[in-house]
This record gives sequence, C-alpha cells and structure tokens, in this order.
Amino acid sequence: MKICFVLSDIKTETCGTSVVILKKAHERGHDVFVMSVGDFIFNRDEGISLRCKKLPKSLKGDTNEAFWSQVQDDTLKKKAIACEKMDVLFLRNNPTEEAADRHWAEHSGIAFGRMIQKSGVLVLNDAFAMSHAYIDKLYFEELPAEIKPDSLISRDKRDILKFWKKVGKKMVLKPLEGSGGQDVYLIGKDKKNLNQIIDTIAAKGYIIAQEFLPEVSKGDVRVILMNGKILEQDGEKAVIGRVNSDSSEFRSNIALGAKVKKSELTPEIEKIVSLTAPKLIRDGLFFVGLDVVDDKLIEINVLSPGGLSYCPNIGLPDFTNAVMEAIERKMEYRKYYKNSLSNRVLATMD
Repeated sequence: MKICFVLSDIKTETCGTSVVILKKAHERGHDVFVMSVGDFIFNRDEGISLRCKKLPKSLKGDTNEAFWSQVQDDTLKKKAIACEKMDVLFLRNNPTEEAADRHWAEHSGIAFGRMIQKSGVLVLNDAFAMSHAYIDKLYFEELPAEIKPDSLISRDKRDILKFWKKVGKKMVLKPLEGSGGQDVYLIGKDKKNLNQIIDTIAAKGYIIAQEFLPEVSKGDVRVILMNGKILEQDGEKAVIGRVNSDSSEFRSNIALGAKVKKSELTPEIEKIVSLTAPKLIRDGLFFVGLDVVDDKLIEINVLSPGGLSYCPNIGLPDFTNAVMEAIERKMEYRKYYKNSLSNRVLATMD
C-alpha cells in the first residue's frame, strides 16, 4: 500500500499521533510518504502532484524521536509524485493551529483532498466531510442536545450577557475557531474583564459561550473513535484521562500542562459515543477525538485528533496497529468492490 501523510510542516512537526501512525505504517512494510500542506502541485494538463519524501525501507529508529529526526533531515529529499499513484492520503495537518501568516494553509489540505479523492485515492478523513465539519465547534452543535452543555454562538455582547444570566452567571467563553486552550476564559459572577474578553475573541470571529461544568476541575477524558467505534487494541480502549496540573485551572489541554492517565470507559461515555457515532459514520469521519466531562461531550476534534503518542506511557497500547489494520482492510474492500464504494462510505467501513 502506498500511503501519504499530509502534515502542517515536516520541519516543525513533533512526535505526536501523526508520527507514531506513520512510523507503524513503515514498520508494517508499506510505502510511506510524507509531505507538508504546502507541497501540493496542480498542473492543468497533468493534474495534482504531491511533493513528498518517501521513507526508505532501511530507515530505522528505536525511538519515535530518532526515527522522525531522520525523516526531517534535509538529506532525505522531496520528489513530486502524481497523486493517482497513492492508495491513501491521510490528512493530518491541523488548520486550527496555523499562525496568522499561514492563513493559506488552513483550507489547503482539505481543498486539495476533495479533488484528490475524486481521482480514486482514499482520503482520510473524507475531505468533503471535513469541509462540512471544518468549524468543529459548530459541527458539534449538530449533535443531540442531551449530551452537550448549554451553549450560545454569537458576536453580540447583549446575547452573551443574557446567556450568562440563564446559566447561573458562570460560563466559559472561547473562539468558535481555534484549539489548544488558547483564548478560553471562565466568566464568573463578577464578570471580570468581560468587555475586554468579548472584544478580544470577537476580533477573531464568532464567540461560543458554554455552560460551565463544575466537574471540569477534575479534568476531562479524550476518547478516540475510529470508524464510529472506540479505538481498541489488545482488549484496551483508547480512553485517555487528562488531569489539570493546577486545581484552579479549568482547561485540560496537554499543551497547557495537563497530565494524562489511563481512564475508565463509563456508561455515560458509552451513551455519548452511541449517539455521536451514527453521524460520524454517515459523514465519513474515520478518525475523531471526543472530549468528555462526566456525562457531557464538551468538544469534538475531526481535523487532527491526537493523544495516541501518550498511551504507552500510561499503560495503554499505542493503538497504531489497530489504525493501520483498519486502513489495510479498506484497501481490501476497495479491491473486492472494484471502486464501487464512495470515499465517504469506504472511509468509515469497519
């Protein structure tokens, strides 16, 4: 199988989920290619090419870091390859973490992905589904109300103040687009700096106001779904607890210092998954992260969910064999069905 991973930038990519999956693909003997989101080439007469690095079969590395440093090394050169020569394009760039001077990169991977999947290459996640779910906090609002905290999306201070009163004068404000816990604020009864906070977030776009869940002080749980089911390997499920490093901190982002731990699959999480999965399957979203607090889903990540690289350190499998086995099965399905399956259907076939 020829599989190409699209990253935000090879040079700056850290050893997270994307790297551990592509390393496993390489260990399983596949032809693995990697490219940055700025490495698509469109030629009117020749179609789309990918300027990418092909990982040598001889590439070794006892650790993820040793392996990845060899891929990043400039001695491994990029070459342009016609997209039709690939079997799979795995979109793993994260548009929400792009810097202000890289707005061009935010939609590029998905836009080229839509074109490429029309040529018969399997694109994961389905690029049309990712376009629909691009503002994942808005996509989140399409899910059943009973599994979500109360929320409001607006840029108007009057709407936000009305909502603040409705939810008991305690709410969380954050940008509709963004990630990593940046520009996320807890507003209490004193409304401290509320005008300034609204102005700061509104300058970047819409604001989402969300009911504050007191249980969030204990952290949250990241649940990784694949094909609409909780990712599983060796009898273990990818349910990862994230605990705030500071008891006064209501955000559980690893980038902000939260610690990870093995967590339990609760009936409440199972219910959330059961109500979320049918939509993800229908839409063609192969690999998705859910963030859960108690019995509420607080966020969904469809663009570039992470967490797998931490699993071996907390007593869980790395789950990458299960991910690669699922992709390999999709290639088998495509062969037997002779390309009669749409990208959207094949993307979530188990």
